Amino acid sequence: MAMSVGQEGEEDEVISAINTTPLVDVMLVLLIIFLITIPVVTHTVPVKLPNETIRPLQTTPKTIVIAVNRGGDFFWNERHVDGAGLLTQLKTVSVMTPQPDVDVRGDQNTPYEFIGRVITACERAGVAKVSFITEPPPRGS
Repeated sequence: MAMSVGQEGEEDEVISAINTTPLVDVMLVLLIIFLITIPVVTHTVPVKLPNETIRPLQTTPKTIVIAVNRGGDFFWNERHVDGAGLLTQLKTVSVMTPQPDVDVRGDQNTPYEFIGRVITACERAGVAKVSFITEPPPRGS
């Protein structure tokens, strides 16, 4: 083996390559340590958890449809009722929790007076939400 002293006019060269051997040795040691310790850490105790049954809550109230024809007849979900019967049924419905929505369907040729009677009966009974059912516009317009 020969060793260069560097006195013969040669300048010391800077070695630009990184020696990766110590880095690889350290990484292999860490890998072995992790492989040995991970199964010990992931050991768990078996526990039987309680079962829970999910019961869906009724959050959406049912909808009541009151239809009014041209003659001023009232229909409670397609069943004929008179004005006094409409008010008593609305009073019984208004105390329910959650309060059902009331939808009013009126014929196009129904005078507003009859629709106004339904709205007044809903107001007297204490119904909070009243909406009108209309025919949607034709497609493409």
